[in-house]
Amino acid sequence: MYEHTFPNKRYKHTIAFLKEVVPNTNTKILDLGVRNPFVDYMEREGYAVQNTLGEDLDLDTSAVQNQEYDVVTAFEIFEHLLAPFHVVNSIKGDKIVASIPLKLWFSSAYRSKTDTWDRHYHEFEDWQFDWIFEKAGWEIKRRKKFTHPVKKIGFRPLLRLFTPRYYLIYAERTHS
Repeated sequence: MYEHTFPNKRYKHTIAFLKEVVPNTNTKILDLGVRNPFVDYMEREGYAVQNTLGEDLDLDTSAVQNQEYDVVTAFEIFEHLLAPFHVVNSIKGDKIVASIPLKLWFSSAYRSKTDTWDRHYHEFEDWQFDWIFEKAGWEIKRRKKFTHPVKKIGFRPLLRLFTPRYYLIYAERTHS
Protein backbone atom coordinates (compact mmCIF):
# COMPACT_ATOMS: atom_id res chain seq x y z
CA MET A 1 0.00 0.00 0.00
CA TYR A 2 2.75 2.48 0.93
CA GLU A 3 6.00 2.28 -0.96
CA HIS A 4 9.45 3.16 0.39
CA THR A 5 9.83 6.20 -1.84
CA PHE A 6 9.66 9.80 -0.70
CA PRO A 7 7.24 10.88 0.64
CA ASN A 8 5.66 7.43 0.92
CA LYS A 9 8.29 6.08 3.34
CA ARG A 10 7.53 9.00 5.65
CA TYR A 11 3.80 8.41 5.18
CA LYS A 12 4.19 4.72 5.99
CA HIS A 13 5.96 5.45 9.28
CA THR A 14 3.55 8.24 10.15
CA ILE A 15 0.33 6.30 9.46
CA ALA A 16 1.65 3.27 11.38
CA PHE A 17 2.48 5.51 14.36
CA LEU A 18 -0.94 7.21 14.17
CA LYS A 19 -2.74 3.86 14.11
CA GLU A 20 -0.66 2.70 17.07
CA VAL A 21 -1.48 5.71 19.29
CA VAL A 22 -4.98 6.46 17.95
CA PRO A 23 -6.37 3.01 17.08
CA ASN A 24 -10.02 4.15 16.94
CA THR A 25 -10.52 5.16 13.33
CA ASN A 26 -13.82 6.87 14.19
CA THR A 27 -11.71 9.57 15.76
CA LYS A 28 -12.32 13.17 14.67
CA ILE A 29 -8.98 14.77 13.82
CA LEU A 30 -8.08 18.42 13.45
CA ASP A 31 -5.02 18.45 11.20
CA LEU A 32 -3.00 21.66 11.39
CA GLY A 33 -2.31 23.09 7.97
CA VAL A 34 -4.22 23.05 4.72
CA ARG A 35 -5.43 19.82 3.17
CA ASN A 36 -2.45 17.86 1.87
CA PRO A 37 -1.75 14.42 0.35
CA PHE A 38 -1.25 12.79 3.76
CA VAL A 39 -4.86 13.61 4.70
CA ASP A 40 -5.91 11.16 1.96
CA TYR A 41 -3.91 8.44 3.75
CA MET A 42 -5.60 9.22 7.07
CA GLU A 43 -9.06 9.19 5.49
CA ARG A 44 -8.39 5.89 3.72
CA GLU A 45 -7.66 4.44 7.17
CA GLY A 46 -11.09 5.69 8.35
CA TYR A 47 -10.19 8.84 10.28
CA ALA A 48 -12.49 11.88 9.92
CA VAL A 49 -10.10 14.74 9.19
CA GLN A 50 -10.73 18.47 9.19
CA ASN A 51 -7.89 20.83 8.31
CA THR A 52 -7.24 24.35 9.40
CA LEU A 53 -7.85 26.86 6.65
CA GLY A 54 -4.38 28.23 5.99
CA GLU A 55 -4.58 30.94 8.61
CA ASP A 56 -1.24 32.07 10.02
CA LEU A 57 -1.16 30.06 13.24
CA ASP A 58 1.52 32.36 14.66
CA LEU A 59 -1.08 35.16 14.63
CA ASP A 60 -4.42 33.32 14.86
CA THR A 61 -4.78 30.23 17.07
CA SER A 62 -8.59 30.22 17.09
CA ALA A 63 -8.71 27.02 14.97
CA VAL A 64 -7.18 25.00 17.82
CA GLN A 65 -9.27 26.61 20.54
CA ASN A 66 -12.55 24.83 19.84
CA GLN A 67 -13.16 21.32 21.14
CA GLU A 68 -14.93 19.73 18.20
CA TYR A 69 -12.19 17.18 17.64
CA ASP A 70 -10.73 14.23 19.51
CA VAL A 71 -7.10 14.53 18.41
CA VAL A 72 -4.95 17.24 16.85
CA THR A 73 -2.36 16.20 14.27
CA ALA A 74 0.49 18.41 13.12
CA PHE A 75 2.74 16.70 10.61
CA GLU A 76 5.69 18.87 9.62
CA ILE A 77 3.99 22.11 10.62
CA PHE A 78 5.76 23.42 13.73
CA GLU A 79 9.10 24.00 11.99
CA HIS A 80 7.34 26.58 9.78
CA LEU A 81 6.10 28.65 12.73
CA LEU A 82 7.98 31.46 14.42
CA ALA A 83 6.33 30.71 17.78
CA PRO A 84 5.21 27.07 17.92
CA PHE A 85 4.85 27.20 21.72
CA HIS A 86 1.86 29.57 21.43
CA VAL A 87 0.01 27.16 19.15
CA VAL A 88 0.80 24.12 21.31
CA ASN A 89 -0.26 26.02 24.43
CA SER A 90 -3.53 27.18 22.80
CA ILE A 91 -4.76 23.71 21.84
CA LYS A 92 -7.91 22.93 23.85
CA GLY A 93 -7.93 19.22 23.04
CA ASP A 94 -6.15 16.66 25.16
CA LYS A 95 -4.34 14.52 22.54
CA ILE A 96 -1.85 15.41 19.83
CA VAL A 97 0.23 13.52 17.30
CA ALA A 98 2.97 15.62 15.74
CA SER A 99 6.08 15.24 13.65
CA ILE A 100 9.01 17.39 12.68
CA PRO A 101 12.15 17.10 10.62
CA LEU A 102 15.06 16.95 13.03
CA LYS A 103 17.99 19.34 12.95
CA LEU A 104 20.89 17.67 11.17
CA TRP A 105 24.38 18.81 12.10
CA PHE A 106 25.58 18.19 8.54
CA SER A 107 22.82 20.08 6.72
CA SER A 108 21.44 23.64 6.90
CA ALA A 109 17.80 24.34 7.68
CA TYR A 110 15.53 24.07 4.64
CA ARG A 111 14.56 27.31 2.89
CA SER A 112 12.74 27.74 -0.38
CA LYS A 113 14.02 30.68 -2.38
CA THR A 114 10.66 31.19 -4.11
CA ASP A 115 8.03 30.48 -1.43
CA THR A 116 8.00 32.52 1.79
CA TRP A 117 5.93 29.88 3.63
CA ASP A 118 7.99 26.89 2.52
CA ARG A 119 10.93 27.37 4.87
CA HIS A 120 11.92 26.05 8.25
CA TYR A 121 12.27 28.69 10.92
CA HIS A 122 13.11 25.91 13.36
CA GLU A 123 14.70 22.53 12.90
CA PHE A 124 14.58 21.09 16.37
CA GLU A 125 16.58 18.58 18.27
CA ASP A 126 14.22 16.07 19.89
CA TRP A 127 14.66 17.48 23.40
CA GLN A 128 13.74 20.99 22.19
CA PHE A 129 10.52 19.76 20.61
CA ASP A 130 9.68 17.77 23.75
CA TRP A 131 10.32 20.86 25.88
CA ILE A 132 7.75 22.94 23.98
CA PHE A 133 5.06 20.37 24.77
CA GLU A 134 6.13 19.81 28.36
CA LYS A 135 6.22 23.56 29.04
CA ALA A 136 2.70 23.87 27.58
CA GLY A 137 1.35 21.15 29.91
CA TRP A 138 1.60 18.05 27.75
CA GLU A 139 3.09 14.67 28.62
CA ILE A 140 4.77 12.82 25.77
CA LYS A 141 3.56 9.24 25.88
CA ARG A 142 5.28 7.84 22.79
CA ARG A 143 8.16 8.84 20.51
CA LYS A 144 9.60 7.52 17.28
CA LYS A 145 12.50 8.57 15.03
CA PHE A 146 13.27 7.36 11.55
CA THR A 147 15.79 8.00 8.80
CA HIS A 148 15.27 9.48 5.37
CA PRO A 149 17.90 8.13 2.98
CA VAL A 150 18.27 9.78 -0.40
CA LYS A 151 19.32 8.14 -3.64
CA LYS A 152 22.46 10.19 -4.12
CA ILE A 153 26.15 9.55 -3.72
CA GLY A 154 28.22 11.51 -1.24
CA PHE A 155 29.07 12.07 2.39
CA ARG A 156 25.74 13.63 3.42
CA PRO A 157 23.63 10.96 1.67
CA LEU A 158 25.71 8.35 3.49
CA LEU A 159 25.00 10.05 6.83
CA ARG A 160 21.26 10.08 6.02
CA LEU A 161 21.29 6.28 5.91
CA PHE A 162 21.68 6.08 9.67
CA THR A 163 20.93 9.56 11.06
CA PRO A 164 17.27 10.00 12.06
CA ARG A 165 15.63 12.80 10.08
CA TYR A 166 12.03 12.67 11.35
CA TYR A 167 10.63 12.67 14.87
CA LEU A 168 7.06 11.68 15.80
CA ILE A 169 5.42 12.19 19.18
CA TYR A 170 2.11 11.36 20.79
CA ALA A 171 1.25 13.55 23.78
CA GLU A 172 -1.65 14.03 26.16
CA ARG A 173 -2.59 17.16 28.07
CA THR A 174 -1.62 16.88 31.75
CA HIS A 175 -3.71 19.83 32.90
CA SER A 176 -6.32 22.19 31.45
